[in-house]
This record gives sequence, structure tokens and C-alpha cells, in this order.
Amino acid sequence: MTTPLARYGSAVYGVAIYASTQSGGRKMNQQLRVLFDFVSMPDSSLDEFAGGTVTGMTANPAYPTPPVALPTVELQQQAFNAAVIAAANGGTTLTAAKNNARAELVDSLRQNASYVQIKCNNNLQTLLSSGYQAASTNHTQTPLTQPVIGDLINGNTGELVARVKAVTNARAYEARFALIGAGGTPGPWQSGGVFTNSRAVVITGLTPGATYVVEVRAIGGSNGYSDWSNAVSRMSM
Repeated sequence: MTTPLARYGSAVYGVAIYASTQSGGRKMNQQLRVLFDFVSMPDSSLDEFAGGTVTGMTANPAYPTPPVALPTVELQQQAFNAAVIAAANGGTTLTAAKNNARAELVDSLRQNASYVQIKCNNNLQTLLSSGYQAASTNHTQTPLTQPVIGDLINGNTGELVARVKAVTNARAYEARFALIGAGGTPGPWQSGGVFTNSRAVVITGLTPGATYVVEVRAIGGSNGYSDWSNAVSRMSM
């Protein structure tokens, strides 16, 4: 399964982090908001991001009826990808066709992003499961430091457990993993989930006897997401 959330380390798609502030002695809860910066992503990143939202929202009970059906988004993504390849050969007509395909795809992603913002019920993990990311509402203006995986151990059968040093201002931790194939080459990144306990980042559904590489990043702070951590590999038992 392709990581909607994790596969794209540079991509920032998402939703706002839930925060509570004190104002005049009254507690005020801030609403999660989806990050719309996918509209300005490079073509290659937009293509991958769109695929991530399709993966994240397909069969996701939190998002049963998106305004733009996921098969439609997938077809638009495929058309955009083909147009990008064609436009690489140059020519005004092909470039215009690529731009039109991009605009159509972005419009669908916008509609579904607004839907995700409403249907996530102000739950960060639910929102992130859609493949979109969070717009940070943290006002401390303190960037998150890069997490460090101190240890990667075996849990139950088919599980790896990452133990990460806590990051200041982090509200949660997102994991990603990839199967290491022949020749030691990692496969595509997959989402390992979102966790609130940095000492128990449990990645499940792994194949016993296969070796995986794992990375973690923090969620929160003024920049929304930290850089991905050091990569650590281990065989699943």
C-alpha cells in the first residue's frame, strides 16, 4: 500500500493540529484545518499526492461519500500524469493540455479537502488517514527538531516497535516504513500510522522474515511537521 501520508517526505498536505489556548481566562479550542499547499506543488509531487489521497480515503469509513468520487480523482490523476509525460517533449499545445489536466485535478482535490476537514470530527489521526495534512495552528513559532529513533525492536509477530526521543512541541509522531528488497534497495514508503507516545510507535501488518526500514517525524510546532528521522532497519519476526 502506498503511503498517503508518509510516502512524500517533502510534500506537506494535511490538516490543522488541534490546540487549546487561554484567552482572557477562557479556554478556546481551535478547529482542525486542511493544508491546501498541494495547489502549488511541483507536477511530480502533485501526482503522488493525489494518489495518496485516493489510497487514504478508499474504504475509509470516516469518508464514505466524498464530493468527487475517488475513481474520478484516480482517472484525473492518470490523465494528468500522461499529460506531464507528453508535455516533457515540449510544445505549446501539450503544455496547455497539461495545465488544464492539472487544474481539473487540483479542483477535485480542493473539494475533497474541504470534505475531509468537516468529516474528520476534529480528530488529527482521522484527518491524516485521508492523505491530506494539517495546517499548523501552533503560535509559539518554534520549529520542530528532527526526531531520533533510539531503538527499533520486534513486538508481536509481524510488528516492529520504534522508540523515539521525545521532541519539544510535538503533539504526535507519524511513522513510515518500506520493505527492503533484493540488493538492499527499499521499496515504496508506506504509512505506519500516527502515534501520541514516542516510546511506542508500533508498526503492524509486516511479513515475518522480511526486513524493513523505518523513519518517524514529529507533528506540531510552528512548521507543522519535522524532517524525517534517521532511517533504522530490522527484520520482522
